Amino acid sequence: MDKELRNRDIRYCMERSVFHETELGGSTPTPSNGRAIFNAAKNKLRCSRSAAKLLLLKFIPILQWLPHYPAKEWLLGDIVSGVSVGILQLPQGLAYALLAGVPPIFGLYSSFFPVFIYSFFGTSRHVSVGTFTVMSIMVGSVAESLVPTEFVQGNDTIINMDARDEARVEVVATLTLFVGIFQIILGLVQFGFVVTYLSEPLVRGYTTAATIHVTVSQLKHIFGLPLSERSQPLSLIYSLISLFRRIHNTNIGTLVVSTIALLCLFAVKEVNQKWQSKLPMPIPIELVVLVISTGLSYGINLHEQYGVGIVGNIPTGLLAPTVPKTDLFFQVVGNAFAIAVVGYTITISLAKMFAIKHGYKVDSNQELIALGLSNLTGSFFHCFAVTSSMSRSLVQESTGGNTQIAGSVSSLITLVIILKAGELFTALPKAILSAIVIANLKEMYKQFMDIPALWRTNKYDLLIWIVTFLSTICLNLDIGLGVSVIFGLLTITFRTQLPQYSVLGQVFDTDIYRDICQNTMTKEVDGIKIFRTSSAIYFANAELYAQTLKAKVGVNIDLLIEKKKKAVMKRKRGLQKVITLAQRILSNTKKGSGLEFLMNKEAIVGSLQTLSETIPNPPTLQSLGLERLSFHSLILDFAAVCFIDTVGIKMLKIIFEEFKDIEVDVYLVNCPGSILRQLQSSRFFNETFTPALIFPTIHDAVSYLSQTHESSSLQEVTAI
Repeated sequence: MDKELRNRDIRYCMERSVFHETELGGSTPTPSNGRAIFNAAKNKLRCSRSAAKLLLLKFIPILQWLPHYPAKEWLLGDIVSGVSVGILQLPQGLAYALLAGVPPIFGLYSSFFPVFIYSFFGTSRHVSVGTFTVMSIMVGSVAESLVPTEFVQGNDTIINMDARDEARVEVVATLTLFVGIFQIILGLVQFGFVVTYLSEPLVRGYTTAATIHVTVSQLKHIFGLPLSERSQPLSLIYSLISLFRRIHNTNIGTLVVSTIALLCLFAVKEVNQKWQSKLPMPIPIELVVLVISTGLSYGINLHEQYGVGIVGNIPTGLLAPTVPKTDLFFQVVGNAFAIAVVGYTITISLAKMFAIKHGYKVDSNQELIALGLSNLTGSFFHCFAVTSSMSRSLVQESTGGNTQIAGSVSSLITLVIILKAGELFTALPKAILSAIVIANLKEMYKQFMDIPALWRTNKYDLLIWIVTFLSTICLNLDIGLGVSVIFGLLTITFRTQLPQYSVLGQVFDTDIYRDICQNTMTKEVDGIKIFRTSSAIYFANAELYAQTLKAKVGVNIDLLIEKKKKAVMKRKRGLQKVITLAQRILSNTKKGSGLEFLMNKEAIVGSLQTLSETIPNPPTLQSLGLERLSFHSLILDFAAVCFIDTVGIKMLKIIFEEFKDIEVDVYLVNCPGSILRQLQSSRFFNETFTPALIFPTIHDAVSYLSQTHESSSLQEVTAI
């Protein structure tokens, strides 16, 4: 039946001449070519369906791997992994909601909706998407700046926590909406390469600074102090000053609860790390602390008896989806883009790490779309922006997770908690959530060890790390990220503007050429200088390239050219004097008897002859009495030159002309095809500088020049 319908559609298209000019180059259907048109139509329809299927499978990757899912081998591991991650998501979701500036229940929402959506659209099999420290603190920074804790009404300062929370939820939902939109747009325009502008030192320096921000933001819950949040530049310093000013008001009960929780968390995490290979799964210490502390808080009534702050009412069930307020667009657009990029960077970094380890590929652009859809969907359910979590991803992978079925299982566990068990944690002390947050930052604090490692390996990367850290600490997360990216791009300019230049020599009896300053086994080739740069040649370093080249050859080229010009001018002035004298004598001869000309004939002729012999055309260094250079050829190695702009090409032409003026021929080697095309399109080559001056390798040029120079030397000796 389907075949008959398909054939009928094709015949209809033939009758309406759909393929008349578009597919068959304008040929009119006739009985002779009607069959060809029919076959072309079938192939076109078949190709369209195949393309649509491939596009659908690419856009929804689960449709590609789920039909071939090996349930016997992987299902048990995915279920165990999903349960483990789901247990871990509960305390982290509640804790990270505090960082995002919203009530804890919204942390659970953010651990369900986005995670479930990502399992359909993501290409990574092992990352665990959901709440994450850095993303939460960036979201919280925006929420706190737009909806601060303290509202000023007239001359009185009032605090309306319910109104504040409601307003923050709206801000966070709007922010998450635009984070998702930005990520989807970037994915659709194939903008996955944007992550290349966030180098690893930049990301690690940024996350380390964010860790400090997170820790300081949780100290008020650890000490039980009512402090207002700040989000402007230097907010970290102001927060610490405010904390120390009120440290004498510390709630002892809250501090004791926090200290005991931190000690337990750190101790068990050390056990998990030390016995990682022997434990079937990490001890869920966060969940254990969560349950025990909630039970003790409820039984002892910590809130009433000792003033310990608790989470309070956690509603059960799901909220109806609502459209976020788009009128906040201009207030959150900058932060939304920054959060979108940072979230993608974290996810793709983890995804590529696991993909390399397990031998599969991830699609960077599809990851953007998957994250975008997760955040976009979550925004309608009051979620805050999410990304992949390092700790949960490691748990998901180490406990046997093989696909995103583990993510679906973990999200379903979170759903059960939202629907049934949320109200059980009403008495949970907020200090416990802060302790969980701080305990999970332990590994991120170890990133300070990057400083000595980068000092030994790469000073530029160390500078990026330090500038990123300090700018993020001082200027807050959003401005700090912008400053860090700009500084990182500037370092690229500095590196290309100040590249490594070297003169190469030949390793004895080989075709290998290395820097003579770094390799004692090399020796310069007689009569030939070989110069190499490690960067592109463009407007920022073109002049430096020419200056360094002249300095490296060991001769003051500019001074030599100036001396030659002066010598030529001096000879020309001498010749002009003789010519003037001869013209005067000839003029006098015409007027007189010619006796004067005959008397000075020999002197005049001798002067003209001497002058013509000493000034050949063109004049040479030797004829002008100047010292000749020790080399006759200069080879410019372009192996590392990835591009050259118009300023660089002009400078290169000047180099060719100046060295030609002092009797040195310039050659190019290892020249990429793109550079050659640029030289040709810029009309670099002419009758003097031809493509014959280009050689494929250094050794080819050296061999040719050595043989040519030996032949010319023999001819000169023979002529003498």
